[in-house]
Amino acid sequence: MNHTLILGAGPAGLAMAGRLRAAGQSFDVLEQFHGIAPSWQNHYRRLHLHTVKKFSNLPGEPLLDSLPKYVPRQDLVNYYQHYAASRGIEPIFGQTVSQVRHLGGHWQVNTQDRTFEASQVVVATGFNRRPKQPKWAGEEQFGGEILHSRHYRSAEGYRGKKVLVVGFGNTGAEIALDLLEQGALPSLSVRSPVNVVPRDFLGNATQESAMVLSKLPTFISDPIGQLFQRLAIGDLTRYGLRKPPEAPAWQQRTLGKTPVMDIGTVAAIKRGAIPVFPGILQYSPGQVHFVDSRSESFDAVILATGYAAAVEEFLEDASSLLNNLGVPSGLWFDHKPGLYFLGFDAYSNGLLWSIREDSGKILNHMLARQAQESPSTSVTALEPAGNL
Repeated sequence: MNHTLILGAGPAGLAMAGRLRAAGQSFDVLEQFHGIAPSWQNHYRRLHLHTVKKFSNLPGEPLLDSLPKYVPRQDLVNYYQHYAASRGIEPIFGQTVSQVRHLGGHWQVNTQDRTFEASQVVVATGFNRRPKQPKWAGEEQFGGEILHSRHYRSAEGYRGKKVLVVGFGNTGAEIALDLLEQGALPSLSVRSPVNVVPRDFLGNATQESAMVLSKLPTFISDPIGQLFQRLAIGDLTRYGLRKPPEAPAWQQRTLGKTPVMDIGTVAAIKRGAIPVFPGILQYSPGQVHFVDSRSESFDAVILATGYAAAVEEFLEDASSLLNNLGVPSGLWFDHKPGLYFLGFDAYSNGLLWSIREDSGKILNHMLARQAQESPSTSVTALEPAGNL
């Protein structure tokens, strides 16, 4: 019997399960935690999508018209739970995958207490599997709270406190703004140059504008993107933020660095409400020392320092499948028949859009393989993404 194992019950795992269900295919979903879309359930409460609603739905079910253009976290969680329930997607929870390997003509997946076998495996564990939590000298003497952004929920416990947010990606920028709006005293530590773009510009979503520009040759689209960036954001050098020479789109597609989608943090920085410091040198009791010789006292440090996909921790011979960013470089590989990767492309038109589109491509590839292996079986490929 043809059977698929999907690793992960987040948006990518749900999208793949939804497509397989619609195609009448057999599958199981394995999830480490106890709940649908656990990462989204545990994100900080203020979070909204940075991608527009019409490009962020799962296959076959648009997000409700009543929801705002940028969907709030809890509404998205409710949508994912409804999607799973309405399609009879019932993950096997509490299964931490320890090994995925190819045995003859099938795949074997081992967890902490069970062994599963399948014709195909879809790895949908995502970018955020392992937090990156750097260490600096003196951390033990600091005395204040130091936590990764994965564990940040809201600013309630930080009102009136000085909080250093380390990292100026989308998470760091939004947490700093959340802290400010809820009465904390945030600062940012930004080590490297960063591209910042507005979430909306002149009434248009940046995501939609980027999708239009992506149809042009890059020697035309990149300068246009940089012009929009200068008009919308301006020069942030005097505020402690350096801009890389490359266009945001070039940096995203080449280096895998997503630009910061600004929703108000830049204005707060410009008016002096969120000071910007350079990289950290070390800690001392109650203080953080920076590489430019400045020091400042803080009550807490929140590390918005990103994640690693870390698929090599459970997948055999993973090095041949990964790009220089440490994520799978394709949806499937000829030398690993039956192994698929979904939810690792945030560098084209948005992660959720890519999940919807790529899940259709993966399904069609699976069905084509089935037809090739069983010529007597009639298998009809489904239309990609948007029509499901």
